[in-house]
Amino acid sequence: MNLGYIGLGIMGKACACRLLNAGYNLYIWARRPEACMELASQGATVCGNPAELASRVDIVFTNVSDTADVEEVLLGENGVCHGARPGLIAVDMSTISPLATRRMAEKLKQYGVELVDAPVSGGSVGAQEGTLTFMIGATQETYDRILPVLKPMGKTFTRIGNVGDGQTAKACNQIAVAGNTAILVELMRFAEACGVDLAKVREALLGGFAQSRVLELHGKRILDGDFTPGFKATLHNKDMNIVLDVAKEKNLNLELTKIASRRIKELVDRGDGELDSSAVYTLKS
Repeated sequence: MNLGYIGLGIMGKACACRLLNAGYNLYIWARRPEACMELASQGATVCGNPAELASRVDIVFTNVSDTADVEEVLLGENGVCHGARPGLIAVDMSTISPLATRRMAEKLKQYGVELVDAPVSGGSVGAQEGTLTFMIGATQETYDRILPVLKPMGKTFTRIGNVGDGQTAKACNQIAVAGNTAILVELMRFAEACGVDLAKVREALLGGFAQSRVLELHGKRILDGDFTPGFKATLHNKDMNIVLDVAKEKNLNLELTKIASRRIKELVDRGDGELDSSAVYTLKS
């Protein structure tokens, strides 16, 4: 089976590498040609644009920054739709709007392309280790077809429902992470103000009902003062804007989510969007 991968950032490059190492014929494209060099040296074939890539593969993965970028690589002037043979499956691993995902799926049907949304959780470490969690929107038949191809990249695979439903689940994930990070910052501030050892507090909480991956990973980042991105604040800010846009369209008032989102936006507005989103700890209270 020939696979294509579009988007070779922190997550995309790691995922593409795992597919290549699993023995698939891999065709790649990225907006920055230099992003392709490492994978090309390992045997991947670099294509001139998404349309050319689509003409050579059975399944194409996209992993780019936002909704507009996905639309451009799939439906733009040199997009996947213009090179695709009928029956191509486009698996979007980006985190974008579920509403826009459904609109793009309808457009791609006109070209004989089936869109699957498969956003992931697990960060750069999960991508490198092949332990990502996939939230998938697809028909059962298509899910069964693509699952073997996903396995080199992940550990947990859940078909949420049909196209767009995976993105809805990912939005829920981002709500949870943002909210838990905001609470983590507050409990750390509380412990600090009370003169308690933060490392000991974290150790104790990890053994109790408050245990979470956010406490484990972001708590360590805060203790170490190391905010090297596992997930950049600018991307988390983008994801929270998606959540709030959908909430507005659905007439939902997500008050706590708005608060958590505002803290991430403050970090980005300060000029620290390239840091991990846990760097909200460094904001003035």
